[in-house]
Amino acid sequence: MNAIHTPRHRLLCTALLAALGTLASPAALAADAAWPAQPITILVPYSAGGNVDVVARWVAPGLAQRLGQSVVVENLPGAGGVIGTDKVARAKPDGYTLLMSVESTIVIAKMVTPSTVRYDGLRDLMPVTLLGAQPLALVGRPGLAARNAGELFRDMKAHPGKYSYATSGVGTSLHLGGELLKQQGNVSMVHVPYRVGSQIVTDLAGNQLDLAVLPLSMVMQQAKADQVRVFGVLDGKASPVMPEVPVLGASEPAWRGAEVTVWQGIFAPRGTPAEVIARLDQALRETLAEPAVRKNFTDSGVTPMGLGPQPFASFIQAEHQKFGAIVAKGQIKAE
Repeated sequence: MNAIHTPRHRLLCTALLAALGTLASPAALAADAAWPAQPITILVPYSAGGNVDVVARWVAPGLAQRLGQSVVVENLPGAGGVIGTDKVARAKPDGYTLLMSVESTIVIAKMVTPSTVRYDGLRDLMPVTLLGAQPLALVGRPGLAARNAGELFRDMKAHPGKYSYATSGVGTSLHLGGELLKQQGNVSMVHVPYRVGSQIVTDLAGNQLDLAVLPLSMVMQQAKADQVRVFGVLDGKASPVMPEVPVLGASEPAWRGAEVTVWQGIFAPRGTPAEVIARLDQALRETLAEPAVRKNFTDSGVTPMGLGPQPFASFIQAEHQKFGAIVAKGQIKAE
């Protein structure tokens, strides 16, 4: 039987459609609600208690206070940070899942393990705030004859392959820092990858290793106690948290310009609204300005940075170019 479309029938249809629209409105309202309307997760792709995890926990309370929502730090270690980073890269871009990460995972991982890293750190993640940074340092065992970077360099040139240097693994920023010293100075050193960074410091202090490339913060206490010898930082200027350590290039001109920093920053999945990124950045930079938070950073050897989305993005592009050149010249693969 054919339906009869009377004016009353059309009116009922219109009312029904309106009712359906009303039923859908809570979801629509929720989607449009002022952010944040629920707890925020900062995913740390490394184990709890490590340097990256600690920085996340320093800033989480201030972020929560300023945004009016709880901020949970969640650890998802594995594959050198790749597993957790990949999870955030594929997360919903709504501002409720953030990533706390570093240069090795964001910039370097895909260069040295292209067949296993599915995400693109420059394409799939949005930089929010660069929180802190510190230079790498060239560190030696206390029994070395060389007293400064110049003497060490001259001995390297005279005896190719004599020295070994340890890092936290193949394809890490520490490894690339050592590779940069080799390339720029045209010297030969044998790379010794470790799995645990703290063991490197122990072996250096025990004269079981010649050299290591490590974050300055890892050897601050040992350097002050003369348990290791810091030949210099891979930076253009002295570290503000340990200014007595020389700049490597100042002692040895061949290494001038050899600059590698390790850093920590907050990222969001690509597509996160610009207004959300802006609010996160403001809250993070205000948190970094708190004296207690700044003291946590500097006491641990990390310089607070507070770069917002655009300068942070430019910084990452420069890092990508620098590390890309080192990887290409050294033909470095971690696979």
